[in-house]
Amino acid sequence: MASGFFALLDDIASMMDDVAVMTKVAGKKTAGILGDDLAVNAEKASGFMAAREIPVLWAITKGSMLNKLIILPFAFLLSAFYPPAVTVILILGGLYLAYEGAEKIYEWIVPHEHEVKVVAKDMSEAEILAIEKDKIKSAIVTDFILSVEIVIIALGTVVKEDIWTQVIVVSIIALIATVGVYGIVALIVRMDDFGTKLIDFNEKEDSFSDKVGHFLVMALPKVVKSLSVIGTIALILVAGGIFVHNLHFIHEWLQALPSIVAEFLTGLVVGFACLPIVMGFKKVWKKVKG
Repeated sequence: MASGFFALLDDIASMMDDVAVMTKVAGKKTAGILGDDLAVNAEKASGFMAAREIPVLWAITKGSMLNKLIILPFAFLLSAFYPPAVTVILILGGLYLAYEGAEKIYEWIVPHEHEVKVVAKDMSEAEILAIEKDKIKSAIVTDFILSVEIVIIALGTVVKEDIWTQVIVVSIIALIATVGVYGIVALIVRMDDFGTKLIDFNEKEDSFSDKVGHFLVMALPKVVKSLSVIGTIALILVAGGIFVHNLHFIHEWLQALPSIVAEFLTGLVVGFACLPIVMGFKKVWKKVKG
């Protein structure tokens, strides 16, 4: 009886070791998406009055948790009953990631105006709430798409493991994707307000707190922009990695190149191949809709 109990503990310990290793691997695979998720949500959570930033971010966080609760059961069912579907969804997600990265590069090269709704002090409470509601809805929809990618990529790293290892590893990654990302976003969007408080901390001019405060206020837009650049590069690398590791003919073509170069080139080429197709579809859709 005792030997059976200790054997069970040994199996649990072994499983936890496997979970730790696979979680680390899955974390590396999803790091690019998490970086893009961080950049996107930092941008979407900004533009509100200081008193409303945290409530809005909390609403988005709750929406993100609900997204994960919807996505995870479907992902595990696919993995349990039809594992090849995970690879298919993974490649479809790679196409989306490659397109998204290429679109961002295209927008940098050929800039065009975007309609951005920003809360102003002279707005009525109803107008402010309407803008908040729209931005929260937009952020949750974007989070859903990114969450699907994160879950599928994480699942792709453990698809050959037993179902309980898959559940634990992917659930941990999903939790990190919500708590970790939105926790960092909260720190980023409050950076300028904390800087302002440091500037007002004392009446001395050019004090240490003033210098740190001014640095934080000036750094916020640069941090968000840097995250956007890093996230775009990561998107292309992750997409390229999906194609190189799951489509053998691409791996054979580019095996002479260093892996990071092969993945970046593959993601870039696929992204810019998808770009005119999606842009053409959007134009046709606008004409049909309009």
